[in-house]
Amino acid sequence: MSRGQGSRRGGRGGGRRGGKGTPGRGGRTPRARGRQSAPERPSGDRAGPSRRLDGTPSGPRGQRRRPDDLGGDVVEGRHAVLELLRVGRRKVHEIVMVEDAPDNPAAAEILDLAGDRRVPITRVNRRRLDALAETDAPQGVVARAAHLRAVPLDELLGPNRRGRVPFLVAFDGITDPGNLGAALRSAETAGATGIVIPRHRAVRLTPAAVKAAAGAVEHLDIALVGGLPAAMATVTDHGIWTVGLDMGGERSIFGSDALTGPVMLILGAEGRGLSRLVGRRCDEVVSIPQKGSLDSLNVSAAAAVACFEVVRRREAEEAT
Repeated sequence: MSRGQGSRRGGRGGGRRGGKGTPGRGGRTPRARGRQSAPERPSGDRAGPSRRLDGTPSGPRGQRRRPDDLGGDVVEGRHAVLELLRVGRRKVHEIVMVEDAPDNPAAAEILDLAGDRRVPITRVNRRRLDALAETDAPQGVVARAAHLRAVPLDELLGPNRRGRVPFLVAFDGITDPGNLGAALRSAETAGATGIVIPRHRAVRLTPAAVKAAAGAVEHLDIALVGGLPAAMATVTDHGIWTVGLDMGGERSIFGSDALTGPVMLILGAEGRGLSRLVGRRCDEVVSIPQKGSLDSLNVSAAAAVACFEVVRRREAEEAT
């Protein structure tokens, strides 16, 4: 979360559908934008043409992709590959492991599950595996799988498969894959029922994002939307409160009354925070109180705090 400023939407009156303790809509006064800093730079993925794990090209980067293509076809790291196999949500084409893989439970389970699913395994030396990997620390294992596909936004607007009230997390222009992956991991462990990512000017599930997510992408339903403001209007029409997280928020997230009912948390990019239009259309813009000398949190750390505040508030609500 950054110092970038988002302004609240004004002029929407009347009640709303939502969970117990959800505030009514009231007029809001737009606030001025704060100082902007340069946008973050993507990091963690190596440059160059995409390729199969045997080293042959699979097509140039930037080629036209399907509208629902989230990426995620290259999976690196023990936890990410293990969860890929455990969940079985998508086809795994091949796995490459180092010849001298350490004897640990994760590596053993990867071999067992790959055998059960008849996934080909190739053993190579560490230098060869590092050359095939697209991140800096593949932890001795790389898998190639079918791309993850986005779900329609409408599928996220009601109770999920387990009957949970909508708890969505949206990302406003995050371009760093490591931050996206870590935030997805926090959202999944906190029980988020869906993720919303803009189709343009935002990172998708690159190898670095998938590795940082440590398997969370195998469990999450993710929607790609043309623009967050339009998606927010749709979410609002279904009785879901939109809460933006920004350093400029005048109210602490720990005092928000909107977290026990259907909610969509919106996190802005590092540097600029929430974009102006997204900030203005939020029902509420909140901040995380900070007591130290630094003036901002990493967006993935802010996501963890915010997501587990939703968990805390909902558990407290259920206990009353």
